[in-house]
Amino acid sequence: MPHSIPTLLTRNLHEVFGQDDPGRRRATIDEIFTEDAVFHEPEAVHRGRDEIAQIAGEIRAAQPGLQYTILRPVEEMHGTVGRIQWVAGRPGEAPAHAGTDVMLIRDGRIAAIYLFFDPLPG
Repeated sequence: MPHSIPTLLTRNLHEVFGQDDPGRRRATIDEIFTEDAVFHEPEAVHRGRDEIAQIAGEIRAAQPGLQYTILRPVEEMHGTVGRIQWVAGRPGEAPAHAGTDVMLIRDGRIAAIYLFFDPLPG
């Protein structure tokens, strides 16, 4: 089922990387990612839904309680590319991370994510 770019980017942030429950995380991955999706982060590249589910779980386990806040409305171009800027932190604390996700969309699903870490807003 195809989804809009803002929906895909927002769901990825909250329902994949912000999801504590592995079953719910995986169900979302299967719904919003292409089978051959690729996640590019500064340290590694993760290919396919299984690897994306694994790294999302590892990130979540390493930083329990982390919540993502979207800084600006999602931007999109030509129906195939989207960008979302966010900060992440625990409630009541200063943000621990800031980043920008750029995603390529194919047939209404995420085909590739490029994660860029940004300086924390000051």
